[in-house]
Amino acid sequence: MSSKNKTEVLIDGKIYTLSGYESEEYLQRVATYINNKLAELKKLDGYARLSQELKSILLELNVADDYFKAKNQVEMVEEELAQKDQELYDLKHELISTQIKLEDAAKELEALKEQATEYQKQIVKLETELGK
Repeated sequence: MSSKNKTEVLIDGKIYTLSGYESEEYLQRVATYINNKLAELKKLDGYARLSQELKSILLELNVADDYFKAKNQVEMVEEELAQKDQELYDLKHELISTQIKLEDAAKELEALKEQATEYQKQIVKLETELGK
């Protein structure tokens, strides 16, 4: 298990110490994300007049919204990947089936060539017998 990291981050003008098993860079990215969300909310009309509780709830709702949108996008990508995997499997199966048919056709062609050669020999033999 990796060691726990601690890093100081600036969120909404206040310094906080975050700790976790993630890298310091990751913890800084989380803080930057929160700061960007807060900046978006502060641009809204009437945001400054809201109580601290409503501001917190609004931030939480926006973070949850981003989370569910990202989760939905991941599910769609995973579904698309599963579909592509199935298509790839089907194409490989079709390729193998076609290769087997091709090999069978090549064997049949070879057998027919041998049969044609035998028929040509018989024709020559019969023509020779008729010519005597």
